[in-house]
Amino acid sequence: MNLALYIDKSQVISELSARTKNEVLAELIGPLLSKHPSLIREKVFEVLLTRENLGTTGIGDGVAIPHGKLEEIDEVLVVAGRSSKGLDFAALDHKPAHIFFLVLAPEKSAGKHLKILAYISRLLQDHSFKESFMQAEGREELWNLITRT
Repeated sequence: MNLALYIDKSQVISELSARTKNEVLAELIGPLLSKHPSLIREKVFEVLLTRENLGTTGIGDGVAIPHGKLEEIDEVLVVAGRSSKGLDFAALDHKPAHIFFLVLAPEKSAGKHLKILAYISRLLQDHSFKESFMQAEGREELWNLITRT
């Protein structure tokens, strides 16, 4: 799978400034609004919070994959972000999250949505990928890492 089909370089945040779960979600939404101005911030945020209330998307080992579905989009959208300091994302292992992949999918795209989530999850189980992700210098290196997988 090629993540470059779903993520634009502008949708890679090399250093998140957020300190809380809600701030991370809001910051991850930002690049999507710039690229897709028809999206409504409050609606996207509500979709993500609703999913978080069902159970945390902080899967542990420093990783969170917030995701949700929107009627308003026709394609899967991905944003990647990194927090060097880490922050509490209510992860299953109670450890800070450092690596974030936000995934938004069209309401009627269960198959593709699940495949992308599974792919990202497998990718983030690779210790060398995670280490490279955390050590990459800036957006360009992160983009290259994400899109060459």
